[in-house]
Amino acid sequence: MSERNTVIENSLTSLLKDESFLPDLKAQTREQAFKSLVALLSTPNHVHKSYLRVALENGTIVRIPAFRVQHNDTLGPYKGGIRFHESVNESEVSNLARLMTLKNSLHELPFGGGKGGVIINPKKYSVKELNLICKKYVQYFNDILGPDKDIPAPDAGTGEREMDWMMAEYKNTHPGEPYRGSFTGKSIINGGSLGRKSATGKGVYFTFRYIMHDFLNEQEKWLQEQDNSFAENALKLKDKKMKVAVQGFGNLGSVAALEAFQCNYLQNEVVAVSDSNVMLYNSDGLDIPALVKFARDHDGDLPKTKEDLSEHKIKADLKERDSLLEINVDVLIMAALENQIHKDNMKKIKAPIIVEGANAPITEEADKYLSDSGTLIIPDILANAGGVIVSYLEWIQGRETQFYKEEQIYELLFERMQNTLDTILPQFFGDPFPLRQNCYIHSVMKLSTILFKQGKLY
Repeated sequence: MSERNTVIENSLTSLLKDESFLPDLKAQTREQAFKSLVALLSTPNHVHKSYLRVALENGTIVRIPAFRVQHNDTLGPYKGGIRFHESVNESEVSNLARLMTLKNSLHELPFGGGKGGVIINPKKYSVKELNLICKKYVQYFNDILGPDKDIPAPDAGTGEREMDWMMAEYKNTHPGEPYRGSFTGKSIINGGSLGRKSATGKGVYFTFRYIMHDFLNEQEKWLQEQDNSFAENALKLKDKKMKVAVQGFGNLGSVAALEAFQCNYLQNEVVAVSDSNVMLYNSDGLDIPALVKFARDHDGDLPKTKEDLSEHKIKADLKERDSLLEINVDVLIMAALENQIHKDNMKKIKAPIIVEGANAPITEEADKYLSDSGTLIIPDILANAGGVIVSYLEWIQGRETQFYKEEQIYELLFERMQNTLDTILPQFFGDPFPLRQNCYIHSVMKLSTILFKQGKLY
């Protein structure tokens, strides 16, 4: 059983004891129904895999492993990104599809959970070859994709370009059928939504800011009365100038870092950022706008040399990239890949607040250790839903042929995330469960209720 399955099972165990939840289920029937729920929510409905046959420009034919996992469609069509990365594997894609099911449930989105992956390093392929890989992905999984079946979006290694290519191929293979809602995260001219590219990073920082500013200020007196170590630690940081480190400076991390740099609600100093090559550190705060511009002009990379820093007038020390996780900061924003904090480094983490911008950046063992130590972990399921929320808005725009302004997109995004936070935070600060467990319980509760009402637990 995977790590996140354990959290699902723990959530159902706590709900089993709560007789106010699904009160029609009694005694042995109740236990049987909850065993059914464990089976339904911990395993995917479908695992699709194939080897894409691709002709490279040098004349070589290669077979590239590709996946599409459809976890659960109780709430609506499957929804989830497609990642192009060398680390992709069936287990990873299945775990991410499950997380999407729970995330969509938590944020009241009419989608199930899905995820896709192709085992490649996209930097090693030409534009023409990547275009062909995208077309082949749609061709091979043609029967299972569609605006009312399974709606992919960008993920690590993919972006609006790849979604445009895939939507175009879907259109070719489904002549005369609606196609704009078949993929989200597209370019604006191809029916994409304004704000989609920055949505995940903005949502990650908004979640942190809302907890540390809006909620703590509004509920300060109540929080002081709670016997909750997380509340106590958060209140200590509320009015402090917080030092922030951001692991990962791609589309997610760079936006979150810029939001932190520009925030007028909290006193932030972004003192460290890293990418796959290097970590930059300045105890007085980094010039994030300058770093964003540099990365935009240099294929997404941060400055790697003293000459780069000097030429662009950026004051920073160059350090080993992985050391960022262990530096002494108040807030650590995880915006890279999975399993970055684990049993081998968990005891070296000093940040009292960790925000999961990436999916599953902390292993279950490390999560338990840090939570038991009083670290406030704002989990991926809560913090990084900005992308799928704006994907939902893009999906609506495609179906209704309307177009939201960028300001409207962000207003709707923050409103949706605030509604979720206002539901979850009082429960979290009022009971002994970590924030991740509270989110999972809420998601599982909704999914379980619908499955019961649909008669799928018999």
